[in-house]
Amino acid sequence: MTARAVLSVLAAATFVLAGCGGNDNQQATSQGAQAESGCRTLAADPGWYGDNRDRIDKLIGELGTCGANGSVADGAPLALFDWDNTMVKNDIGDATFFWMVRNGKLRAPAGGDWASTSPYLTPQAATALAKACATAKPGQPMPTDTDTGCADELVSVYTDGETRADEPAFAGFNARRFEPSYAWAAQMLAGWRESELTGFAEAARRENLDAPEGAEQKVGSDDETGWVRYYPQMRDLVEALRANGFDVRIISASAEPVVRVWAADLGFTPDKVMGVRTERDGDVLTSKLVPCGGETAIPYIEGKRCRVNEEVFGVEGAAAFEQQPEPKRAAFAAGDSDTDVTFLSDATGLRLVLNRQKTELMCTAYDNSDGRWLVNPMFIKPMDKGDTYDCATEGYIEPSGKEAPLHRADGSVVPDQEDRVS
Repeated sequence: MTARAVLSVLAAATFVLAGCGGNDNQQATSQGAQAESGCRTLAADPGWYGDNRDRIDKLIGELGTCGANGSVADGAPLALFDWDNTMVKNDIGDATFFWMVRNGKLRAPAGGDWASTSPYLTPQAATALAKACATAKPGQPMPTDTDTGCADELVSVYTDGETRADEPAFAGFNARRFEPSYAWAAQMLAGWRESELTGFAEAARRENLDAPEGAEQKVGSDDETGWVRYYPQMRDLVEALRANGFDVRIISASAEPVVRVWAADLGFTPDKVMGVRTERDGDVLTSKLVPCGGETAIPYIEGKRCRVNEEVFGVEGAAAFEQQPEPKRAAFAAGDSDTDVTFLSDATGLRLVLNRQKTELMCTAYDNSDGRWLVNPMFIKPMDKGDTYDCATEGYIEPSGKEAPLHRADGSVVPDQEDRVS
């Protein structure tokens, strides 16, 4: 056997062993390859669809600098990733909220007024929560581990945006800049120190990683998703981008302290993680949201653009909601949902979409008007091909939350699109 052949066998063995992570799915299950130049490229993996892997490698080779310490401040290209269902399968915001309900860790509002937990909570929801959780003392953890009625009302407001009586839980928000249930999950962390919350998030993380795929958990009276997995292909992608000098960051609509816990396993330091952020009273979290662009907005659709523009590029005020010139935009972005469509559209190089059949995002990606969109099936439990997307009539989420025709940048209407990649 030649020396080259021996090296090939050893490399293959290393790759196989790297995939043996035991019960810790969060451990890397693939190792990036090395290009002929010695720079890191993506590992071959059947999860990549078509030429997606090759196109990403080409972009990395063209824009990256092998071995550089990537920082936007020093001119490095920016790569942005959504978190839930992009970096992992399932939702860490859900995982944490459900864990806190099951373990009696959500606090009743300090002043006893449920309306203080969200500026968009309806009077019907405030009344329903006050009634269902009447035994809870203001400012103290609610007994949702034993009080099923309180647990059920909290879960209904969070997961369905409705009370158990089917009344709307939230109203009056801009649906392109705010998702009240996502924000409420962060606001309901009020009363805890971040160090305490970190412990809760770590416990929920371990529980959801240890649970078998497909597991459900009892939360109040209902069965909810009870497992999460890191995508090894996305771990490999993050590592390849970093090795080639990209500044890699997370932009998520989950609570920022929770995302930090999960993202640390992929090497993200706190300054590289953006999520829903609330103000502090000393070292204790409050329910008051940190604004963006001068208004109440969270990292959701246009709110994700706002947060990136403010925090990464220093754009202030209402201008943070506007698309910036190319030097102040990401080179690469990845996401899975309508909440990601704006920051993905801002990316100047490639935009990777994991197909979860979300209408506005998939209409935009399949239309692919500038040839920079990549659609890939989810890496774990991909969905079956869906029906036609009604892009020409219901492809756009208006600020009111209503659906409308989706338009391209030139004003033309995006035609209906077939679901082709799943």
